[in-house]
Amino acid sequence: MLDKNGIAKRIAKEVQDGYYVNLGIGIPTLVANYVRDDIEVEFQSENGVLGMGPFPFEGEEDADIINAGKQTITTLPGASFFDSATSFSMIRGKHVDLTILGAMEVSENGDIANWKIPGKMVKGMGGAMDLVASAENIIVAMMHTNRAGHSKLLSKCSLPLTGVGCVKKVVTNLAVMEVTGQGFKLLERAPGVSVEDIKNATEGTLIIEGDIPEMNI
Repeated sequence: MLDKNGIAKRIAKEVQDGYYVNLGIGIPTLVANYVRDDIEVEFQSENGVLGMGPFPFEGEEDADIINAGKQTITTLPGASFFDSATSFSMIRGKHVDLTILGAMEVSENGDIANWKIPGKMVKGMGGAMDLVASAENIIVAMMHTNRAGHSKLLSKCSLPLTGVGCVKKVVTNLAVMEVTGQGFKLLERAPGVSVEDIKNATEGTLIIEGDIPEMNI
């Protein structure tokens, strides 16, 4: 089974040379720490940063340099800062190659719910609505079940949706799955996790074809 860093490390393998990548709040922000050194990637944050680096070491934080989740970040040589209008023109103009988001629920047809829990105070959906509407490649980083042990991979989302039919792949602490028109296709399982474990933790349709390899991270 993977922890949050393990999920981020596995997703980092999906990042290719030359990509422009938007990292959502939570587990996705960790992906920048694990991208291969031999490729060039530009990480974008919708608050107006292009060229984010790994998280700073303790004591080396600059409170003026933050991501969309208000976490302190580092920047790489050549990084740039700009206003929200410019940032969202990049997103809405489909200039981002890969978007990595967290989620509270994902449905088997690729719907995502990641912005509101009924009864909880929130300021609004924020940039997530633009990201899911504009991105052509969305990977979700999430835990397979919630704190009560209930599946977060569902036949139909129960929480308010952020986007419809937009998620391409999901990486959890248990598995890597591709979202297809028929359900979640199991591609890889986390070390020490059986196919039966994944089946028991998945409420939506799970497609299993042949032997499922362990993740290589």
